Amino acid sequence: MMGFWHDRYVVVTGGAGFLGSRVVEQLRSAGARHFRVPRSATTDLRERANCRRAVEGADVVIHLAAKVGGIGFNRENPATLFYDNLIMGAQLMEEARRAGVEKFVAVGTVCAYPKFTPVPFNEDDLWNGYPEETNAPYGLAKKMLLVQAQAYRQQYGFNAIYLLPVNLYGPGDNFDPASSHVIPALIRKICHARDERAPRVEVWGDGSASREFLYVDDAARAIALAAEKYNDPDPVNLGAGREITIKQLVETLRGLIGYKGQIVWDATKPNGQPRRCLDVERAANLFGFRAETEFLTGCKATVEWWENAGRFQEISEPLAVATR
Repeated sequence: MMGFWHDRYVVVTGGAGFLGSRVVEQLRSAGARHFRVPRSATTDLRERANCRRAVEGADVVIHLAAKVGGIGFNRENPATLFYDNLIMGAQLMEEARRAGVEKFVAVGTVCAYPKFTPVPFNEDDLWNGYPEETNAPYGLAKKMLLVQAQAYRQQYGFNAIYLLPVNLYGPGDNFDPASSHVIPALIRKICHARDERAPRVEVWGDGSASREFLYVDDAARAIALAAEKYNDPDPVNLGAGREITIKQLVETLRGLIGYKGQIVWDATKPNGQPRRCLDVERAANLFGFRAETEFLTGCKATVEWWENAGRFQEISEPLAVATR
């Protein structure tokens, strides 16, 4: 029998990126044959006409495109992060609705959660406070996709769903020191220190903050499952359901990399959100997703990718690592 995806035309914004390319692979393996992957170089989704062209003829739109970065990037570009993410999402969903798209999958961010959300983060706590300050402009811009999705469902009967992935990692991640997240930033910095025989590595914060990480291939599988099987208005977390402190993360990575020098914590720099760990039962119950990749296995694969391929793409000197 032909599957759900067989004759559906799918648009994946950000589909050439770190997560998006894996989502496209997942959909192909599930039977999808017809794709459009708008590229930012030729399709600026901040322009309404480009959004209209991007969704024309689509049955399913998966919106992954976003302007993102770590703590340092967020502190320097709050207005850009807010505007770009808000305007892309709002215009794209509106044009999808006007074009008669069957389903819209909005992919948000764990940064939408309040700063002091009880751990594990439950979807019902999403509105119980303001996000952590360095993440707030980005997190709130992406959170508006949930408001829009629920409003469009209520007024137009538009089938839009909203997913909340935790921090992602894996081979092919963004290792640019100006905008990378914590795992690629640490790998890059520690590898450089090892190779240069540097006696110390500086890391932002005091190491006490915790994070949850989801391997990119698991995240892609979750998005594909939700796109096929989930059709309700409530937001859904996508995570691994396990928490690790930044200090534990640093020790894990330095062991994999083989760095023997000193780790110096710069407590004058922000930790970011104090803790992050998701309640992942809703995704398991509603569309059968659970993460499969062990954290150490995923870290090994990411380090190996950087050592064998990614490091040759270096363009600038390492910077202090922000614990986003």
